[in-house]
Amino acid sequence: MIIRGEQAEEKALLQVAELMCAAARTAPKGRGLDTLETFIATGDDLRRLADEMRKWGEAKGAGFCIRDAGNLENTKAAVIFGTPVKPLGLPGCGYCGFADCEAMQQAGGICAFNAGDLGIAIGSAAEVAAAHHVDNRVMFSIGRAAINLKLFRTDVRIAYGIPLSITGKNPFFDRKPHNPAPK
Repeated sequence: MIIRGEQAEEKALLQVAELMCAAARTAPKGRGLDTLETFIATGDDLRRLADEMRKWGEAKGAGFCIRDAGNLENTKAAVIFGTPVKPLGLPGCGYCGFADCEAMQQAGGICAFNAGDLGIAIGSAAEVAAAHHVDNRVMFSIGRAAINLKLFRTDVRIAYGIPLSITGKNPFFDRKPHNPAPK
């Protein structure tokens, strides 16, 4: 049996995506509270995300979202990471900019630990992709689209995505800059 490079690369891409989810799950979390949600998008779900990225980018004047949508359409998989806001209840913390967790929640704020834990998890996942020589880039725009499309099982308020590529040149860095919306 001959397994062609394209077949092996597609299988490797999905294996790395799974390993990225595992790395994110096992990344350290504040007070041991795990609020992380992850999923892998492929096929039609990638197209849905790209369509939403374009739609949102056009509505908000965010040209980078439109550019990122084009990047996403040229991939076979993306790993999406998100967290709801569940404050840790650390007395006197104030890292969120509010007096306490109750004030933060009433104002609709974001717990700094939830955001920080998500960042650590994403960093662990991106390292897995890099260690396996899979091109990747952390993108806010994919996470925003996943929230807009309600693809998470919980009330996720902060999300990012990492598209993955195995090509001769990294499509996520070798790209044209976006044209910022006029002021």
